[in-house]
Amino acid sequence: MITGELKSNIDKLWEEFWTGGITNPLTVIEQITFLMYARLLDANETRDEKRSQRTGKPFTRRFSDSEQHLRWKELAHQESADKLLELVRDGLFKYFRDSGKNHGGENTLFAEFMRDAQLMIQKPSLLQKAVIMIDKLPLDKGDTKGDLYEYLLGKLTTAGINGQFRTPRHIIRAMVDMTDPDKHARICDPACGTAGFLSTAYEFMLEKYSSEAGTIRETVINEKGVEEEQVTYTGDLLAEDRKHVDTDMFHGFDFDASMLRIAAMNLVMHGVKEPDIHYQDTLSQRFAERFPQEADNGFNLILANPPFKGSLDEDDVEPEVLRIVKTKKTELLFVARILKMLRLGGRAAVIIPDGVLFGSSKAHQQLRKTLIEDNQLEGIVSLPSGVFKPYAGVSTAILFFTKGGSTERVWFYDLKADGYSLDDKRTPLQGEDSNDLPDVIEQWKHYRKLVESNTSVETILESYGDKTGKAFVVDADDIKGNKYDLSINRYKEVVYEEEVYEEPKVILAKLKSLEKEIMADLDELEGML
Repeated sequence: MITGELKSNIDKLWEEFWTGGITNPLTVIEQITFLMYARLLDANETRDEKRSQRTGKPFTRRFSDSEQHLRWKELAHQESADKLLELVRDGLFKYFRDSGKNHGGENTLFAEFMRDAQLMIQKPSLLQKAVIMIDKLPLDKGDTKGDLYEYLLGKLTTAGINGQFRTPRHIIRAMVDMTDPDKHARICDPACGTAGFLSTAYEFMLEKYSSEAGTIRETVINEKGVEEEQVTYTGDLLAEDRKHVDTDMFHGFDFDASMLRIAAMNLVMHGVKEPDIHYQDTLSQRFAERFPQEADNGFNLILANPPFKGSLDEDDVEPEVLRIVKTKKTELLFVARILKMLRLGGRAAVIIPDGVLFGSSKAHQQLRKTLIEDNQLEGIVSLPSGVFKPYAGVSTAILFFTKGGSTERVWFYDLKADGYSLDDKRTPLQGEDSNDLPDVIEQWKHYRKLVESNTSVETILESYGDKTGKAFVVDADDIKGNKYDLSINRYKEVVYEEEVYEEPKVILAKLKSLEKEIMADLDELEGML
């Protein structure tokens, strides 16, 4: 969470761009991202240089001898604003445009996004101030990069015209923890935005396959002057699978071109060398034509928060998707698209608006029936309505499902708090009941362990049969009997405490007695006057 001095510095940087004539929020974010990317490239180069000196092993250099003057440490100490502008505009951005090329000179996917990279900052003084401010950002501490993205994106203030919501980082992390991807996975987000799901999945991988021997833990002083532990992962923790991780593990699609370059740089900054990010509407026929292997049985894990209310040209939707659900509603079509994209046995965690769970239209019921009868709908987590503020107050839920088979029972969790206030400010909360996310992850893992070990229905119901708690299980037959209604309130039982009241006559008598006492006190007060 961005707070205090760091938040103030970002706000000042934003103001500098605004007063410098750059007022489009996405342009500001993109330009800041370029500069952050330049700094992190140099930081990674320095780290590899030190490791190479320590181990004696060579590494692939990011900057040749003739490009050393383009490294961040050189730019940050450039005293002349005019010279800095020349170096960044004519040197660094040319380096960006050329940096994605492989050794054969062929353009990689990353190069496609970088080939038209342009410096939009025309004022030397603005660029110098931006470089100075970004040089002070603690990009090497924890998940500061992710928090910075979330805060910068928060300045967009409203959802995009196609219903894109910026998913809070802690919600993404909970979904990744619950799906527990492994290092052989092919992971996709069909509406990736800035690649929050994909970058968080990569961070999860680093942690999952790390060991105490592969980490450096040290105590540092944060910007508030408080000691905190900093964990640095050393070595290549995914070395045996590095080629797969760099080229085929992470796949993203989106039709918002402004976000795609940020998504590509986000993944590269996290350590994925060649992220597979494409400009494409995944609902369209063109997607199936361009990416036939991805459009049908392409992935074993999909993580997504697809648009809820996009404008849609029904004639452009792939017919195979419409066969699953005949509708113009993007929230339904995306779930159908995801089912097509999954391999048999592949899993998905998808954020959907609550209307998908209980909508009464033929399309709503058709999709829910498909999830129950032709696939394994494993779990539904009901989220509080303020999770997406300040973008929107829509009520949402997370669907967890596996392609193929049929559903025997569905696990529900009624998540009431996510650790932040549910108003537009979304301030962090403290207290025992302020955050249900650790519990939902723990309960889900316990439930999945019971299911995967072929535990008897009786034992599962013993743990999750009480429908008055936060977590409970509902038999698929009960859901079918309710027209495939999946809303949590349909099945959750509310315990009402009996309130006992006195007879009306007794209450009236007490009121009359009180009135007599009041009148007596008033008569006494009048006598004193």
